[in-house]
Amino acid sequence: MKMCLSFLFIALLVSAIAPPALTAQTAAELETVLATETLSYEQAASFVLRAADVPFPGTALSYALEQKWLPAKAVPGDTAVLDRVALLIMGAFGIKGGIMYSAVKSPRYAYRELVYQGIIQGRSDPQLAVSGDFLLFMIGKVLGRTEEDNQ
Repeated sequence: MKMCLSFLFIALLVSAIAPPALTAQTAAELETVLATETLSYEQAASFVLRAADVPFPGTALSYALEQKWLPAKAVPGDTAVLDRVALLIMGAFGIKGGIMYSAVKSPRYAYRELVYQGIIQGRSDPQLAVSGDFLLFMIGKVLGRTEEDNQ
């Protein structure tokens, strides 16, 4: 009995301390993103905005275009490229950049800033098509960095 009460107390304590459940993607959606070789801007915008917990009316792509987190040339079915996804990530997560990014807020300087901050790692090209697993890797780095900053 004592063991059962101890376990119940620990379970209640952990549930009180743990962060609230995220309204994150389901396992099926994660599997779909992981299996996608090249994401479209529509898929990238939807996934990034939901990961950043940004409420958006209508479609994620139209909201990202309104906020200027994606260039106006971004078409829903087009292949998402790294520098434009970097701009989307910086805008959605509210990442502060250096002086050039703050002044211009262009995909070029967003890409450079994420490389500098270690979110984009290794050899990469700004015009590289973004795969689902690479997007999840970048989002994981951003969320991990955010957790470290909050502690």
